[in-house]
Amino acid sequence: MSDKVLVLNATYEPLNVCSAKRAIVLLLKQKAEAVEASGRLFHSAEETFPVPDVIKLSYFVRVPRGETRRVSRRAVLARDNHRCQYCGSRTHLTIDHVIPRSRGGTTTWDNIVTSCAPCNARKGNQLPREAGMHPRTNPRPPEPFAFIYLAVTEIRRSWKQYLDYAVA
Repeated sequence: MSDKVLVLNATYEPLNVCSAKRAIVLLLKQKAEAVEASGRLFHSAEETFPVPDVIKLSYFVRVPRGETRRVSRRAVLARDNHRCQYCGSRTHLTIDHVIPRSRGGTTTWDNIVTSCAPCNARKGNQLPREAGMHPRTNPRPPEPFAFIYLAVTEIRRSWKQYLDYAVA
């Protein structure tokens, strides 16, 4: 069973995505409740369980904000919508330090952007003003719900109302 289930905090804030099997375990342990049904069934040796599409935890989970989330290539690409932040290209994507590491830049959310290989090579180890290349958006830590988009290839219709709420 590889189906994914959206997990909401007790406050209906999107937290993450888990497997349908994990969601059923959380429901059986009464650590969560089903919010949206999928219409699918999971069959064990002795019982049949409805598979949820969305579950809500029965308790509140504190979500770390900002810099406490680890920087990863996948997360940077997702944050920047898989577009070069210099030219807008969607091909040959790499990661660029806005202030190059050779010039004292760090690997932090506010210093890393998605860049296509040609832009990254053209910028080299120059500062944005020296290269005349400025990112289209200011780099920042992604919102916590952005990591949900990393876990799945498609957002289900039943999830959208909870994700739209998080964006608003």
